[in-house]
Amino acid sequence: MTHWTILLATEATEEIAQGGLFDLNATLPLMALQFLLLVAILNVVLYKPLGKALDERAQYIRNQLGQAQERKQKTEAIALQYEQELKDVRRKSQEIIATAQAEAEKIVSTEIQKAQQELQGKKEETAKMIAAEKAKALGSLEQQVDELSRQIIAKLLGPELVP
Repeated sequence: MTHWTILLATEATEEIAQGGLFDLNATLPLMALQFLLLVAILNVVLYKPLGKALDERAQYIRNQLGQAQERKQKTEAIALQYEQELKDVRRKSQEIIATAQAEAEKIVSTEIQKAQQELQGKKEETAKMIAAEKAKALGSLEQQVDELSRQIIAKLLGPELVP
């Protein structure tokens, strides 16, 4: 059995020795033709559609980025406009509040003046009533003092001497 193995190994080495790495026969141009044909088919079937799809995707992304940039600019402009309107509204509301406070203070001062005038009028009226009551009370007291004085004089001097 070892004999057959040696025999086969020697035959294999003889076949290798005949053809080298660069044998110039019909196989080399055929392989080159197959390679060029494969490149042409892959180019038509795979690379051109893939390149086209990549180009379309890149164009789509550029368009989307452009639209996003435009939207961003529009939103920034709208935000700026809303901020300005908000400032205006705040300023107007502060003016309205200031006006309302001024009117409220004016109304309060007017009401206070009216109340003070009413109070002054009632005070004067009360003072007149007190003065009238005082005069009436003094007149009544004078009569009572006169009457008591007569009675005292009559008791002291007697009823005959009393005028």
